[in-house]
Amino acid sequence: MRIAVLDDNPVQAGLTCKTLNAAGHVCNPFSNASEMLQQLRRDSCDMLILDWQLAGASGPEVMHWAREKILPKLPVLFITSHSSEDDIIDALAAGADEYMIKPIRRSELVARVQALLRRAYPSQNAAERIQFGRYVFETRSAQLTLDGTPIALTHKEFNLALLFFRNLGRPLSRVTILESVWSGNSEIPSRSMDTHVSRVRSKLQLHPENGFRLAPVYSYGYCLEQVSA
Repeated sequence: MRIAVLDDNPVQAGLTCKTLNAAGHVCNPFSNASEMLQQLRRDSCDMLILDWQLAGASGPEVMHWAREKILPKLPVLFITSHSSEDDIIDALAAGADEYMIKPIRRSELVARVQALLRRAYPSQNAAERIQFGRYVFETRSAQLTLDGTPIALTHKEFNLALLFFRNLGRPLSRVTILESVWSGNSEIPSRSMDTHVSRVRSKLQLHPENGFRLAPVYSYGYCLEQVSA
């Protein structure tokens, strides 16, 4: 999962990301709010970890902006030195999903992040058989069926299709798609991604008359939307 960490102490932000990268996540540290918000305008993330008190903006302000612009239910974990009961209540009342007090224990951080991501994205932690309406994905065998009829897909086409369905209604940046399907290989030509998306759209019949629209998002990436047929 892609996680953005905002802490005005760059050392703390770096240590948090080092811990989460070791746990298998892609973590980007930021030391000021404007830098992180600028990056999030170009590329999305799956979770935010925020310090409560920041220079230039408060943690809750950043959280509300991200949920308005990126994902309404974007999971947010606050990490702060404020340890009073009132501070914790204020953070949770502001919309935080989790709250941790510095100094942070690495094993607890990883456990809380994993639990929060499981709650936020249940379909990504589901069993090997994942169903989205008429589409059924068998993740172990990389097989996909539509109304029970198998669809012939390459491995990358399968992963791309599953990525879109797992993020139904959410715009995905080209960077996110590249990291998820091509393991971040920046040498992949842009037209190769576009070709794969076109094939997925065609093979899965992702057209409005079938209830879905897989469309480009200008200067950003792609989005799979469910529409009225």
